[in-house]
Amino acid sequence: MTPVTQIESALRAALPAAAFRALEPRYLEEPRGRYQGKGGLLVAPSCTEEVAAAVRIAHEAGVPVVPYGGGTGLVGGQIAQEGIEPLILSLERMNKIRAIYPDENVLVAEAGCILQDLHTAVEKENRLFPLSIAAKGSARIGGNLATNAGGLNVLRYGNARDLCLGLEVVMPNGDIWNGLTRLRKDNTGYDLRNLMVGSEGSLGVITAAALKLFPVPASEGTALFVVPSPEAALNLLAMARSHMAEGISAFELMHRQGWDFLRETMPELRLPYDESPEWSVLMDVGLAKGLNPAEALETLFAEAFEAEIVTDGLIAQSEQQRIDLWNIRENIPEGNRRIGSISSHDISVPISRIPEFIREGNAKMAEIGDVRVNCFGHLGDGNLHYNIFPAAGKSRHDYEHLRSAVKSGVHDLVHAYNGSVSAEHGVGRLKVSDLEKYSDPVKLAALRAIKQALDPKGIMNPGVILRA
Repeated sequence: MTPVTQIESALRAALPAAAFRALEPRYLEEPRGRYQGKGGLLVAPSCTEEVAAAVRIAHEAGVPVVPYGGGTGLVGGQIAQEGIEPLILSLERMNKIRAIYPDENVLVAEAGCILQDLHTAVEKENRLFPLSIAAKGSARIGGNLATNAGGLNVLRYGNARDLCLGLEVVMPNGDIWNGLTRLRKDNTGYDLRNLMVGSEGSLGVITAAALKLFPVPASEGTALFVVPSPEAALNLLAMARSHMAEGISAFELMHRQGWDFLRETMPELRLPYDESPEWSVLMDVGLAKGLNPAEALETLFAEAFEAEIVTDGLIAQSEQQRIDLWNIRENIPEGNRRIGSISSHDISVPISRIPEFIREGNAKMAEIGDVRVNCFGHLGDGNLHYNIFPAAGKSRHDYEHLRSAVKSGVHDLVHAYNGSVSAEHGVGRLKVSDLEKYSDPVKLAALRAIKQALDPKGIMNPGVILRA
């Protein structure tokens, strides 16, 4: 018997029968196909007390615990493929919205709530929860917080960490931290909330969160601008801010390669240009009552066109046109997946250095081999998805011998630019060696000390962030 099967009888005595589920393949797989779980025992508690009971039993026996949300993570944090078979703890049954406080602009939700369901629920209260990612239809808020997810609206509203007021967390020994505060100000000691957000299940299991809401903008507008270069895109961002200040919700840079992948893999998608633009920007604005976003975007386009910052553009004239434009950006990750990348990189560099980084990065990749680069992302906050793909007619398997060189080439350059090799996806298991290579040694020592203090048995998602 394995350690995890040895605790099964104790778990069955502590949890209801409904908490036990078959270990389907989806719990052992991740979207990019880089990691494959080796097995384990799956439980899906329905409340915090059941999570605590399961973790307590695992802690006493020294059995690893792998929290599982929506399975959409891109760095292998939800998959244990080495070591002792784990207790896989799915939060999918903890999917209740506990309360909405419209006057406080606060939502209290359990960790298993699907992100899109939260959007729908608060819309009924004329409120906005601005965290938005491509996987919003299946990603769960606990995982979003555990990875400090970014997404499309960070420019205006911040990362998941910035949207969190309080947490309820089951600690590694099974104790429950009741930190589910709705307070905007609380200076009572170390900030455990911010420690848990971004910890990727390595310090505890997030079971519920108090989240910030915002008033829905009185009017919204979307525009697609064709720009000659990333430098022009940055100039457009500066000009847009001078026109609309903090009214800009999203500012997304897209390269021609992303459009071409969509034409190749998703021909049913409606694209506004017959020929893919070399560079383009998708921009979303939300303005206060009395302001007209369409007029604001038209004025911006006219001034930018005159300054030769943009060469063409489309301003959505209906909600359907707005959806069609956003479908381009939101389907780029799926197009990438269907092509199959050699190596994908979620990076950030100082915003003013992005054009220089792209030029130097493209030159380095060309030196390594015959590859295609799809560079796109959240220009307004410095986060690029700099992904490398095989030449047309080849597959990523033809490039396995180059994958390490590609990854190191990109990450070394990011480090030289004082950037980060993990902007919004987390470290997971994929980037543990990168954290060791590029992080400040004092920071690494502090991370290890925190892990040892809170999880001395090392049972919480071992191998994530820090080497097991």
